[in-house]
Amino acid sequence: MRAFTFAGPSAPARLTEIATPEPGPGEVRIRVGANTVCGTDLRILRGEKTKGVDLGVVLGHEVSGHVDAVGDGVRNFEIGDLVAMPPSLICGLCGPCRRGYEHLCERVHLVGYDVNGGLADYMLMPRVAVAKGLLMKAPATLEPAQLSLAEPLSCCLNGLDNYRVEVGDTVVILGAGPIGMIHLQLARLAGAAKVIISEPHAGRRGRAAASGADVIVDPATQDLLEVVRDETGGAGADVAVLCIGLPELVNECLSMVRKRGRVSIFAGLAGEGWSNIAANLIHYRELTVVGASNSGRESFARAIRLLSSGAIDTGSLLTHTFGLSRAAEAIEFVATREGLKVAVVPD
Repeated sequence: MRAFTFAGPSAPARLTEIATPEPGPGEVRIRVGANTVCGTDLRILRGEKTKGVDLGVVLGHEVSGHVDAVGDGVRNFEIGDLVAMPPSLICGLCGPCRRGYEHLCERVHLVGYDVNGGLADYMLMPRVAVAKGLLMKAPATLEPAQLSLAEPLSCCLNGLDNYRVEVGDTVVILGAGPIGMIHLQLARLAGAAKVIISEPHAGRRGRAAASGADVIVDPATQDLLEVVRDETGGAGADVAVLCIGLPELVNECLSMVRKRGRVSIFAGLAGEGWSNIAANLIHYRELTVVGASNSGRESFARAIRLLSSGAIDTGSLLTHTFGLSRAAEAIEFVATREGLKVAVVPD
């Protein structure tokens, strides 16, 4: 089969031929239907991220497809089932797993890092994924590319659980990429009365407007903090969600929320993520500052239910499709910021 594999920092990834996997006991093989592209894939492709990525691994972690073959002992899946899974293969034994924070597993194995991922014709779902209920069915009414969105959507749901949106809230989202647009939709579903989007890219500002943002700010020409104060009568927003990995924006988020407001550092920052902040903003204004990393089974199952219900507008998120033979081009296209979610499908 064809597979897009990591070849090391000097030649980060390439399309090659590898053996089609055969499912062993407890394993499931899927015929990949779609793999949507993440910014992490771009960093791996460019050799900017190599830590934890095994040589020869098949890239891609936002994957869905149809069951193609099952190993001995598999009882709950049939040929043709549409399935997807969160990319974190948890141990179930470490402290975070035992406390219910399995997405923060200390011994995790990650699809697309050290477990073969979805940028291929076929993907083998490991026994641990099947046994622990990570592999999940979805209604056949969903298209595979829609189901692949369950991974980023579940991560955003995990973030939403941490920062919370209450009915009537004003929410500021910094960044109108695919993650920012998912947070916009979730904020609306949670009852936000006003959503303010800050985005420097003109095309993405247009997509934010089409997706129903109330106020759209170009931070290159407008003072976001001033806009937020004007829109909230000087009080500040209830919530700020940082979806751009720029350290200087952390302090800006702290400055734009009201007293006892909530700030989500959703985007990962480069390196160790150092950022200079005015900590007294947190102290005197009694702010809540949270992060979000990955997703577990519960949030992934919720994501599938939301997608199946039609509550998430997938059409506005899925903007471009490439064949597997153009996987490198698809990943590089993410850097242009011309689209939102790019789906790679076997051609």
